[in-house]
Amino acid sequence: MSEALQLESVSPGSAAMNGAQPFDLWLHQHQARAQRLIERFVPQQHPLVPRLHEAMHYAAALGGKRVRPLLVWAAGECVQADERALDRAACAVELVHAYSLVHDDLPCMDDDVLRRGQPTTHVRFGEALALLAGDALQALAYEVLTPEEDIAPALQARLCALLSRASGAEGMAGGQTLDILATGGALSSDDLMNMHSRKTGALLKASVLMGAACGGFDSAHAAQTHAALSTYGDAVGLAFQVVDDILDVTADSRTLGKTAGKDAQQNKFTYVSALGLDAARTLAQELRDKAQAALDTLPPSQRAASRRLRDLADLIVLRGY
Repeated sequence: MSEALQLESVSPGSAAMNGAQPFDLWLHQHQARAQRLIERFVPQQHPLVPRLHEAMHYAAALGGKRVRPLLVWAAGECVQADERALDRAACAVELVHAYSLVHDDLPCMDDDVLRRGQPTTHVRFGEALALLAGDALQALAYEVLTPEEDIAPALQARLCALLSRASGAEGMAGGQTLDILATGGALSSDDLMNMHSRKTGALLKASVLMGAACGGFDSAHAAQTHAALSTYGDAVGLAFQVVDDILDVTADSRTLGKTAGKDAQQNKFTYVSALGLDAARTLAQELRDKAQAALDTLPPSQRAASRRLRDLADLIVLRGY
């Protein structure tokens, strides 16, 4: 089944209200927008080291849900953010996500051969080139965030800080390390939450905060806005991982676009193995409710503009892949 059809099947019903653009339309327009940005910044053809650029393009442009850039744009709508800055932030966070998937699939990590329904980058290009493509995508993300114009230097610094913190030892890389060290063992519920808040949640939360930063928080409500969106980001970030754990045992490889059942094969400690399937589903719903409740604490004008964040919280929990 195509990605578009799968996303439509779980799209929230609240999108077409008060004359708002239907969520399905907004979703597909912004997924296409993400694709155009990747084609712009990661061209398949390049005169210098063409094989490396081909591998980079393959890793970044081969589809995907584009949830992270969608969160950037949705948060930006809450604060009337600058579109040029939003586009660069959305592209940068997706490039970091793409690099993380390339490295995650390597034999020394999760050793997977299927990603987004296609051979993983190291299967297609070899391990060495895949590793370098991931490195180059990560570096390119910061190049995208630091143009000579379009984004004020202070905002460039803020966006780079948010992205680097979310992807480094305090975030994604640290969480992946904890995951590797915990393989084959058991974790407490607090340790499991800490691991996944870093491994998966940190980059999703950063996407929300980067989108908001592009609007330059209203000084009168800066603390209120930041607190609400931080809580929202924490909740949807963790919900995404809980749903991933659920889908790993309930969906097939064709639907997921990656190898199903990998967690059990590798003896990983997940929310399903820790809580059971029904309790994991309940937790995902509770996290969605927490995210929605956080948006209710935004200042009134931002609360009215948060409908896309609400829709995305629904999509993250109700998705089928």
